[in-house]
Amino acid sequence: MSSSSHPDRPRGVALLGSGGSIGRQSLDVLAGLAPDWRVVALATGTQAALLEAQAREHRPAAVALASARPLDLPAGTIRVSGPDALVELATRDDVDLVVVATGGVVSLRPVLAALRAGKVVATANKETLVAGGHLVMREAHARAAEHAAMDPRDALASALGWLRPIDSEHSAIWQCLAGEELSGVAALVLTASGGPFLEMPMEEFAGVTPAMALRHPTWSMGAKITIDSATLANKGLEVIEAHWLYGVAYPGIEVVVHPQSMVHSAVRFVDGSMKAQLGTPDMRLPIQYAITYPSRRPSPAAAPDLVAAGRLDFRAPDETRFPALRIARDAGLLGSRATAALIAADEVAVARFLDGSLDFPGIPRLLEAAVDRYGTGPGQAPGYDDLVALDREVRAAFGAPGAAPRPGA
Repeated sequence: MSSSSHPDRPRGVALLGSGGSIGRQSLDVLAGLAPDWRVVALATGTQAALLEAQAREHRPAAVALASARPLDLPAGTIRVSGPDALVELATRDDVDLVVVATGGVVSLRPVLAALRAGKVVATANKETLVAGGHLVMREAHARAAEHAAMDPRDALASALGWLRPIDSEHSAIWQCLAGEELSGVAALVLTASGGPFLEMPMEEFAGVTPAMALRHPTWSMGAKITIDSATLANKGLEVIEAHWLYGVAYPGIEVVVHPQSMVHSAVRFVDGSMKAQLGTPDMRLPIQYAITYPSRRPSPAAAPDLVAAGRLDFRAPDETRFPALRIARDAGLLGSRATAALIAADEVAVARFLDGSLDFPGIPRLLEAAVDRYGTGPGQAPGYDDLVALDREVRAAFGAPGAAPRPGA
């Protein structure tokens, strides 16, 4: 695929994870980009009724549902099943871009397959980079090198043309780096809202309920990312993602707390200047930028109003209050085995917090225990099969109540 591929037809999109928050907003964005872009494949886990409704509205050529429930699909839409369903959708001949809006390491194989097949990937899936960044970026750089040999000015002559981040923070850094040389970068600065417990006394954390943690002050997101925002685990995972996406060493990746969530991230340069990207807290902005790059198109999102905002505040993160940020950074320094254990443990910890079998302070305790148990030692660049096996092992070890150590244990 090139930046001007298939001018005679709409560009085809495969959307993996169409039932989640990012998936639904991606369909909203794609509807606004018609007729230049067309949804040709949809996949979701168990939301059969929603998938049927999406198929009736967008008329994809193919869909996949992880559950065995029958589907009532419109004429012309086929169902793809089996363990290779996501790979089959992501590598279709009529697919130019794959939007990955799923969670879990299950998306790593279709991402690798899509890149090898010459498909652009826009991803909101953290496992893709936190667990498999060493595998994914190798493929993205290989595709970029092929295009750079033909035309170094092509948008696809860069690895970020192939592996495009949807997270608002990474989209912001990507935009700030446009036209810049990495040799001129002093630091990447990721912003964090601080979540709903920025001012809560730490001694009250044990009483935090899921309902309290799900009340994010500025963003409307799915449950998993909202809890991760409350613990700042999401920012630790984004530090690891930034390392892989931009090739920046961990000491050059900083985090600042910015409660208004208007500055999505920034880049500081060696000459002392800084670029920041601002926007309203609306995920449709980074989704659309990833789809239409290197072009910009009108968006349904409102532009930020600086006068109405009045003030923008920034502070250093408190890693005593939010130890998940430190734990994630330490895992990144250890290597990909440690970060794979970290992100598997985070999914388990959040699920257990939501079902009531783990208290709020237990989330970072579980993360640290998983990294200590599984993240050290050799083999810090595991292959795909090793990553899948490690993911299963961590989930089995920490998925039951009582698996996370208590203070002093």
